[in-house]
This record gives sequence, C-alpha cells and structure tokens, in this order.
Amino acid sequence: MAEATVPHGRATQKEPAVKEVHVLWITAGLSCDGDSVSVTAASQPSIEDIVMGAIPGLPKVHLHNPVLAYEVGDDFMKYWYLADEDRLGAPFVLVIEGSVPNEEIKSEGYWAALGTDKRTGQPITTCEWIDRLAPKAFAVVAAGTCATYGGIHAMAGNPTGCMGLADYLGWKWRSKAGLPIVNVPGCPVQPDNMTETLLYLLYHAAGLAPIIPLDDQLRPTWLFGKTVHEGCDRAGYYEQADFANEYGSPKCLVRIGCWGPVVNCNVTKRGWMAGIGGCPNVGGICIGCTMPGFPDKFMPFMDEPPGASVSSMLIGMYGRLIRRLRGITNTTVNKETKWRHRGRELTTGYHPTSYGPNGSALASRTPAPTEGRQPAADRR
Repeated sequence: MAEATVPHGRATQKEPAVKEVHVLWITAGLSCDGDSVSVTAASQPSIEDIVMGAIPGLPKVHLHNPVLAYEVGDDFMKYWYLADEDRLGAPFVLVIEGSVPNEEIKSEGYWAALGTDKRTGQPITTCEWIDRLAPKAFAVVAAGTCATYGGIHAMAGNPTGCMGLADYLGWKWRSKAGLPIVNVPGCPVQPDNMTETLLYLLYHAAGLAPIIPLDDQLRPTWLFGKTVHEGCDRAGYYEQADFANEYGSPKCLVRIGCWGPVVNCNVTKRGWMAGIGGCPNVGGICIGCTMPGFPDKFMPFMDEPPGASVSSMLIGMYGRLIRRLRGITNTTVNKETKWRHRGRELTTGYHPTSYGPNGSALASRTPAPTEGRQPAADRR
C-alpha cells in the first residue's frame, strides 16, 4: 500500500514556533460592541480564515469573543480563568474593546465587569482583568477608537473618567514578549485593518514576522501612515480649489466639514467592506474617528475645519490658475492630429522609399511604357 503523501507546500513550509495561540477578546469596556460586529465583515483576511486554519504558517487559533462565541456562561469564561491561573497551555493575545473606565473615582459599585470572581462572588471589573492578564499576554491590542484613545465615552463632561488602554497601562508599557500596545483605531474599526493586525501578530508569535512597526500613537504604520486625503478620490478637486458646497457633490468636501487632509486613516484606499465604501468615497465627510483627539477636537461635526478656510483660500488662487492651464491643455489634447485622413497624400511627415508614386523600389519594378505597344488589357 502506497504511503500517504504530504502536499509539497506543506512539506516545505516552516513549522510555526508555537502550535496554538488563544485570542482573549474583552468586549466589557465602555463601547457598543461595534468593533466585534465590524470584524465579521473582514475578508483580507476574514476572521473565519484565521480561526479555521486556512492561512499557511499560522498556529491553531482559538478565538474567545462573547459576541462571536457559541459558548455561554462558565463554558465561555473558563478560558479567562485558565489564562489568569497560567494554565491555558499556550500563548494568548489580549484584545480590549471599549474604553477603560476609571474605577478609582467612586466609593462603591463598578463601571464595567466581566464574569465573577470565584473567591468573592463579586464581578471582576474590566480594569481588574486588564491588570491580571496584560502582564501574561504575548501581545495586547486595543480594538477601535474607544479602546485606543477613549473615544466618544471619554468626551469632556463624561462621568466615568474613562480612557484608552495606553492611558491606563502606560504608553511605554511592554508585553512579556517585549511588544508595545498595538492600537487599531476606528469607530468602528475597519474590518480588514483589525484582522490584518491580528494576522501580523500571529505570524510574529509563529516566528515568521518581525516586531510589528508602529507609529508614535502605537498604530500600525502601514495602515495609518497616510492621511485620508492622500488616498481620496476627491483629492484632485482640492488641488484645483474645486469645493463642494452641498452634500451629494462629487467634489472636495473640506468646506462642508471633512477633516481628511489631517486624519491618519486608510479607509479611502481600502474601502470598508470588500474594497467598497469608505466615508468620503460614498459622499460622507471624515470626522477624524481614528485620531487620539476624537471626538472633542473635531466638533462640531459638519462645520468647516478651522484650518480649512485658510488653506482653501490659499489653494484658491493657485487652483484657479491650474484649472485654467489644464483647461487649455485639455482642449488641445481632445483634438486629433491633422494627418489622420483619407486620400492619396501621406502627410504624417514620413517619406516613403519603397512604395507610393515616388517610391524608388516600386518604380524600378514597374516596366516603362513602350511607344506603339498595345496595352495588355486590349489584347485578345
């Protein structure tokens, strides 16, 4: 009996440094669970591809997210207790969704919690889970703007004193593997941005990728290194000082509230779902939801940003000149060249030497007429 063969790709593929990785995803911060819902739309890669082992080189991935899990109650929580007791048996990535409340500003009660402490019978607060699990995690990820920088819940006047994960743990905090906190902002997070970041960390855990590159706000540089404006289909209108004055216009939206020129986000390049959508791509203004200063520094929404009036005025003088010059050039190149015509005369500038009435080679092959000779067509 022939021995079973292993596919060539599998046989030559490097074994991951670890066989299994758990993803413990806390949705018990202050949030709407929108980031978990958003991730279900990811396709590059999809959360299913990550969990089902469809991506070469990855260890086996176990996802524990209360929104996406089929286990409930103690069946779900057992992985959290095992991780807390160092009995999970594999490295884990800790994902925090939602802003982190300040549990120190009140004398009783709690703002947010997940599960029950078996020793006391009391709820385990979100802050306590972070304190317990973050030092034991291979990597810690903040999913969505609430978790990264506080988001809407951290607006001026909020009663919870909530903050982003890096504000809580410290901006120079490092995991047991030496990794900084990884921030993937968005309100909600762009689906593929989140799964791609998880994929990178899983490859790093498997020994197949270097330390993840982050900017000074702890965002993956390849995802947030450019502005909305730099990837926007409407950016050319800005350069020409051609601005929209009402919604529904295909022109630049800066004067009706778009913050795209100063916001780090790739949604105009990546789209939202399967490459489709993205705020300015579908006529919506950018309100800066991936930025640390959101929402306070971007309000009131739909008002022209403070710097936009100055920059649009300056670009106006340049833009009008550019539009006029481009209009002249556009008119010129919208006309065909003059030598494209029918007739016996070639006017392209080419001088034939082997064909045509004056072509020497053709002339040499044509017999000269003989005086008195009857044309062949008239001979019978």
